[in-house]
This record gives sequence, structure tokens and C-alpha cells, in this order.
Amino acid sequence: MIGCAERKIPDKEKKCTFCPQTIVIPNEHIKRLLDEIALHNSEKAYKSLFIQMHESLLDFAFGILKSYEDAEEVVSDFFIALWQRRTALQVIENPKLYFFAGVKNTALNKLNSRRKQKMPPPDEWHTSLKSVFFNPEELLLSAEVVKGIMEAINQLPPKCKIIFKLIKEEGLKYAEVAQLLDISVKTVEAQMAIAMRRLKTHSEFKNDFPELHSILTQKK
Repeated sequence: MIGCAERKIPDKEKKCTFCPQTIVIPNEHIKRLLDEIALHNSEKAYKSLFIQMHESLLDFAFGILKSYEDAEEVVSDFFIALWQRRTALQVIENPKLYFFAGVKNTALNKLNSRRKQKMPPPDEWHTSLKSVFFNPEELLLSAEVVKGIMEAINQLPPKCKIIFKLIKEEGLKYAEVAQLLDISVKTVEAQMAIAMRRLKTHSEFKNDFPELHSILTQKK
């Protein structure tokens, strides 16, 4: 259920006056925090980085491990290792991809050590988009339209949904998602095309909401 405070107007004219919206944390911001940690041993920057990235990484780890306890441990272990290697953090060129890849590798190590299992393919990962990745208020979208779009996205097949989430909610580029998931860029493009077709069955947003259509179909 998407939280929206609505004015008391007829249902068909209701618009979202507030909807949770994802704030994509840019690589430049993460790099500044990493520099503070590397150069000044800044615990404040480390704590800020943990707070800002924890939820995304936890959700990503849970999709692989299907256990919040294991996912919490994986993310915690990753951040501990990050602090231990803090003097070398300045050399990281793509922090966000580094974080997701690090959590994936830590999750794989946990599977191998505890269950002797291989990393499940993205088709079996569990995830969901928890917040709106566009601004409904600016686009004057009704709560019903926003709800329909989010429900459609969360009903996507697992592989398609994790790709959509990483691109639209986490801000990764097509090539970065391909590298992270060990798939081709063409596969990423194909899965995003599936997501677009699924959305079109729920809303004729291309004609009615051209700004939203542009946001959703923009390639990175």
C-alpha cells in the first residue's frame, strides 16, 4: 500500500500530495564519504555511509539469501571489511557497483560455507520496490495510478524485477547491472522491455503521462 495523503476532492480527481520517493544516492556523494573515511578515519562519514546504503544492500542480500538474519550478517560483515580496508577506499572508481558486488560475493561465501550451495541465479532472487522512483506530485498522478504502477512492477518475474529495481531505484546503469548479475547487456535490455510491456497493460501512460513514460524508458 503506497502512503498518500489526499485532499478531500472527488475520487476521480484525487492526486498524490505525498508519496514516498526513492532518493538515488550518486556515486560522487559516496566517493566523498569514502575519501573522508580513507583520509581522516572519519567515523561520522562511515556511519553516514552505513545509514544511507544499509537498506538497499540489505534488500539485495535478502534477495539472494532469503533470510533477513543472514542478510543482516552479510551487510554487517561487508561494512566491517570496508572499515578495515579504509586506507585503500580512494581507489574505488565505481563505489555503488563495488558495494553491490561486495555484498553479492559475501553472500556467495556464506552460502558456500554454511550450506555448500551455489549462488542462485537472478531468476530465483526475491526483491520488491518499496518506494516510488519518480515524483507523482510533479506529474499530477492519482494515488490509484501510482498504486497500479507499483503493483505491476512488484508482480514482475524475479529476474526482471531485480534488474528494474537496480536500474530505476538504485540508479545503476545497464552495463553495471549486467556486470553485477553476470549477464549480457542485451539480457538487461530485454528484461527492461518486458517490464515496460507489463506496465503498459496496467496504464496507457505513454499517451496520458508522457513525462513518466520518458522516465521509465530512459536507458542508462
